[in-house]
Amino acid sequence: MSNSLEILQKYWNHDAFRTPQEEIIASVLAAKDTFGLMPTGGGKSITFQVPAMMMEGICLVISPLVALMKDQVENLQNKGIKAICLTGGISSDEIIDLLDNCEFGNYKFLYLSPERLQNDWILERIKNLPINLIAIDEAHCVSQWGNDFRPAYLKIVKLKEYFPKVPFLALTASATKRVQEDIVKLLQLDNPAVFTKSFARENLAYMVFNVEDKLHLMEQILKKNPQPSIIYVNNRKSCSETVTQLESLGFSATYYHGGLSPKDKENHMKLWMNEKVQTIVATNAFGMGIDKANVKTVIHLHIPPNLENYYQEAGRAGRNGEKAFAVLLTNPSDVIHVEAQFLSVLSDKAFLNLVYIKICNYFRIAYGEGIDEKFSFNINHFCTKYSLPILKVYNALQFLDRQGIINLSQEFTEKITLQFIIPSKEVIRYMSLNKQDEEVILTILRTSPGIYESQSVINISLIAKKSNTDENKVLAILHKLNEKGVIELHAKNNDATLTFNEVREDERTINRVAKYLEAQNKLKTDQLKSVLHYIKEEKKCKNKLLLSYFGEVINEDCGVCSYCISKNKTKTDTSTLSEKIIGLLKIQDLNSRDVVKLTKYSKDDVIFVLKNLLENDTIMVKPNNLYSLKN
Repeated sequence: MSNSLEILQKYWNHDAFRTPQEEIIASVLAAKDTFGLMPTGGGKSITFQVPAMMMEGICLVISPLVALMKDQVENLQNKGIKAICLTGGISSDEIIDLLDNCEFGNYKFLYLSPERLQNDWILERIKNLPINLIAIDEAHCVSQWGNDFRPAYLKIVKLKEYFPKVPFLALTASATKRVQEDIVKLLQLDNPAVFTKSFARENLAYMVFNVEDKLHLMEQILKKNPQPSIIYVNNRKSCSETVTQLESLGFSATYYHGGLSPKDKENHMKLWMNEKVQTIVATNAFGMGIDKANVKTVIHLHIPPNLENYYQEAGRAGRNGEKAFAVLLTNPSDVIHVEAQFLSVLSDKAFLNLVYIKICNYFRIAYGEGIDEKFSFNINHFCTKYSLPILKVYNALQFLDRQGIINLSQEFTEKITLQFIIPSKEVIRYMSLNKQDEEVILTILRTSPGIYESQSVINISLIAKKSNTDENKVLAILHKLNEKGVIELHAKNNDATLTFNEVREDERTINRVAKYLEAQNKLKTDQLKSVLHYIKEEKKCKNKLLLSYFGEVINEDCGVCSYCISKNKTKTDTSTLSEKIIGLLKIQDLNSRDVVKLTKYSKDDVIFVLKNLLENDTIMVKPNNLYSLKN
């Protein structure tokens, strides 16, 4: 039998393990339950893939991330290793065939989601497999206090009864001390060997900048660091908008989000991986399984929902060990509004119940029926029909998905995009000659202000409702406009797929998971407070703040974060600068960039004094982000 290093070299072409990969593998091979906390980029998959290749039988891998499971299975198959993945949407007959292959086909890896373990017949089949190792990825999902808690993870411990001598390997990239203790307890790990790798990244400088003009600072950062970069935004619309802005400044860029087709995702990814473009602008859908060593800069344009996500996304910079930057850009209005915006989309029990009943009615699911029924689902149409807020509904559906009540594919591709390609005066002329189309066209123009400049997403249901017509007529008008060369139309038929995993029981279903909803809402609120503390705290090292959140205490400041750099600068005469700023604001309202130009002081000094003036109620920030003297 080959040793672990030979397996690593043969299949993964690496000459050495990273700490603590080798130690975890040795523990697993000694048949010990093992817990591994390895920050993003640490190579968690190696710790179960290598030992599984050294033992007879098949490794059972439990993961909640369908995209990551598919990616790992494909990579194993490309290496000539037999692997299978049981994802959602597979029929019972297909599952039976796949499990037959596992039992009789000498397969080495079986990947499945924890929800699959809730099917008794699947569990019975798994009991008959020659399992050599049970690897639980994203193990923090077992804890109510972990990011993205999934009750189905609580069922994993049942495997202990059937495989008492098979080692459990629990892996996570981000877990607080409380969550780590929960993982060991809830998975009933037997006197586990615990391996934790420090969250510290000595080559990564954490920067937080509070600025009005994010685009200007982003331009400066990307010019100074022309190597590959990632820019994270919090919605799909911002992806395309930011790419347009970057291209107008002369940067090459592409984008990535969950609504792209698999082909577009691959093409956009390749452009960036092969360095045909400098920057990829992405939502948090981007990153799983991405291992590009020379990323110099990761910029967050919006406030992330929690520090777990932020740490993982920021950690995609500097994996080659060279100095790299994790930059979080905020402006005064971000911090003021984020809490209200965040809280407004959290579901309470009543709203969750409403959405569940409406979704059952929408698909005509009778009480006591619906299990394993699958439907094509357009969230825009659903929300328009019932006059419900899209983001709040989406969060409610995500919660139902995590509880295993439904399975929701993440392919919410916008169905229709269009752009007017003739001048506005010609559009007016067209409407005057085609009065029957006028109301629909006007509604589109009112709801999509940037539709002359670029392809814009169109919500057909909303357009029909606002123009007092039906969707078929709207679509007919759009196709006619496209044929006449008035617009450029792109139609994509790629709705989400929604599968009901349980029979409909209305309040009984929701009552069962309501306690988890309450706990998750509190957790999310607390996590956001931690993010805001990280942003607002200006008297502590950013690296220290981040590490302390994960329970890691260090004494030394990092010396390279935004706080440490500002601390080491020569102190400015703030009273003189205050007088200059007040004098300028007596003449006109200004943004911080104008103040920097006119006073010739550094940006950091200007921001510091502006904040003091705000705190003392000497000045105010207007909605347009201009500073003004208070009356």
